[in-house]
Amino acid sequence: MPRMRLDLAYDGGGFAGWAVQPGLRTCQGELERALSTIAREPVRVTVAGRTDAGVHASGQVAHADVPERIAIVPQLARRLSRLAAPEGDLVVRQVGAAPEGFDARFSAVSRSYRYRIVASPAGDPLERRTAAHVPQALDVEAMRRAAAALVGLRDFAAFCKPREGATTIRDLRAFAWAEEGEVLTASLTADAFCHSMVRALVAACVRVGEGRLGLAQAIALLEERRRSALTGLMPAHGLTLVAVGYPPDAELALQAERARARRSASDLSR
Repeated sequence: MPRMRLDLAYDGGGFAGWAVQPGLRTCQGELERALSTIAREPVRVTVAGRTDAGVHASGQVAHADVPERIAIVPQLARRLSRLAAPEGDLVVRQVGAAPEGFDARFSAVSRSYRYRIVASPAGDPLERRTAAHVPQALDVEAMRRAAAALVGLRDFAAFCKPREGATTIRDLRAFAWAEEGEVLTASLTADAFCHSMVRALVAACVRVGEGRLGLAQAIALLEERRRSALTGLMPAHGLTLVAVGYPPDAELALQAERARARRSASDLSR
């Protein structure tokens, strides 16, 4: 069956995360229901990066193998959006034929996230759905130093919720903070992120900014081999998946093959 690429955006506040869960409204569940309705047969969707309950996306990517008749449905993106989320909190921005070898998850070479914080005593009611509230001023320069020190190919076990059989080695390529008035924005890019890794990395920096965690302590967390209570975890609603990166079309299949090979500790020596 032909493979289709879907580019998505959603407000995670109304969903119990990406992945299908019985009896709960999820992004995957609603999208598969819409696709299956149009196809008149079950359709499964594979996503670039699963998001937790409450996490948003402006640049999510998925793929689905569909019957050929779906490819000729006019205004497919609009129909899928209307069927999947009449409330308007999930939008299929674009649908098209996927290049040969494309896999939304395994062909990806990077994921980029944004985390927003309002640092003020009162907060901001206009930001309450997409930014976390920290009721005090933060030392942003200390947070920037901590973020820079965490960048690299490392074992981020201290920042990840454990999953049996899953590696915690990741290549964190960028982690920076921007400040605009009381709003702080963290931008992070990695080859991939472990479960809750972004929210834990941001939380560790916030604790540094609050003076509750020293820079040396934050860096020392990279030596831990299990989840650390020192990192904390920021609320889900401040987090947005903003982009997924892919190689040139000719390299999609090879990248997918590489990504399926599980990383080991030997990768750290490269």
